[in-house]
Amino acid sequence: MKNNRNVFLFAVTVIAGVTLLINCSPPSKIQQAPKGTVVFFEDFSDTMLDRSKWNAEVTGIHVNDELQAYVDSPLTIFTVSGADAEGAQNGALVLRPHASPNFKTTDGRTFNFISGRVNTKGKFDFTYGTAEARIKVTEGDGLWPAWWLLGNGNWPETGEIDIMEYVGEKDWVSAAVHGPGYSGETPFVNRQYFEKGNEATGWHVYAVDWTPNEMLFKYDGKLMFRVNRKMVEHYGKWAFDTPKYLILNYALGGAYPVKINGVKKPYYGMPESSLQLVKSSKAKMLVDWVRVTKREM
Repeated sequence: MKNNRNVFLFAVTVIAGVTLLINCSPPSKIQQAPKGTVVFFEDFSDTMLDRSKWNAEVTGIHVNDELQAYVDSPLTIFTVSGADAEGAQNGALVLRPHASPNFKTTDGRTFNFISGRVNTKGKFDFTYGTAEARIKVTEGDGLWPAWWLLGNGNWPETGEIDIMEYVGEKDWVSAAVHGPGYSGETPFVNRQYFEKGNEATGWHVYAVDWTPNEMLFKYDGKLMFRVNRKMVEHYGKWAFDTPKYLILNYALGGAYPVKINGVKKPYYGMPESSLQLVKSSKAKMLVDWVRVTKREM
């Protein structure tokens, strides 16, 4: 009986240990897609940006008093793998601003920084569905990476859905909606505050569920903001019934950051500490994957 009892206790211990290991296993890096049809997926596993899916923008217009010019360059837009992907499973896209004193754009403007902005315009857009991306960012006041959707017409009539905007304070990120009558200082903006130890400098999935009558913004699967048609039409025309394309970009300084940090020197919306991050190539946004899923309405 004693030997049988020992065997029983050993078996229970093994089962409990296996159960504990299962429960403590790290979550899948690529989360299960929402129900529906995946119509766009990118995990940045190639050695460079896939130009069949993405365009690299070059500055032609200037907005928000931002400090950077966008360029198509491996200095500012590139992919990484292995340890350099910092936990991304199959590789990651990196958007990284770069100090470039007296850089001149094609229209003759001068900037001291260059950076990266990619979009799917003319290659992929969609109307209604779930758009999500797994992203991590660097702490630093005035750093302004974003993940968002934009329509194909004139702004703001075309409609803008900002899934994730970050201005360098690691304990929060924001979502917003812009359109005719509710652009710029939009009434439709909300912040998600993260718990200590789980800040924006770690990996998070930022998503929007977009339907004909509402947008549900979800961070790590949890609802953080809801905007519906009735709310929007109190201010202007609902601009969210036409196709939108995907954008990932990394801005520096400008109108949004300066309203948060009040910094005017050495640059508008960006202090010396963040300048040093840019100069040392430490300021960056990593994107593990991007996915769009459509459901039948």
